[in-house]
Amino acid sequence: MWRGAAALAWALAVPAIAAPPELRVVERVDLARYAGRWYEIASFPQWFQRGCAATMATYTLRDDGKVGVLNECRQDDPKGKPRSAEGWARVADPVTNAKLEVTFFWPFFGDYWIIDLGPDYEYAVVGHPSRDYLWILSREPRMSADVLRPILERARNQGYDVSRLRWTRQP
Repeated sequence: MWRGAAALAWALAVPAIAAPPELRVVERVDLARYAGRWYEIASFPQWFQRGCAATMATYTLRDDGKVGVLNECRQDDPKGKPRSAEGWARVADPVTNAKLEVTFFWPFFGDYWIIDLGPDYEYAVVGHPSRDYLWILSREPRMSADVLRPILERARNQGYDVSRLRWTRQP
């Protein structure tokens, strides 16, 4: 009984941690324009990308309305052994097409929300409502500081700790 009462007292004494504000996505994504090859510029470190360099993602439109996903990287070095993972995504918000759900191990899905997108689809920023995942993607293997600075500021304004970003080594 004492443990339960102590736990309740502790829970009531510790202030609740405020949830981050709702993650905003872009107004509209044309999936046909979004399809193609993307180079990872930076991301929050994730266990499934441990040791990855030269990371790329390729998205394709499938006949069934879903999006094919091919993630590729090189182990430890841009010239290292190739690794890949193949999955697919479904649109979770057909009004914007900016909220996708991706699976590499069906039936488990993860949120893939497009929170920033270049006017010519030259860059994209993908996040998750928890703020535990963030990817900065580009059509080119490198991104200029002039383009990157405002992207980082917008991500920061959405509640992301951009100091956690790991910069991806590209060839």
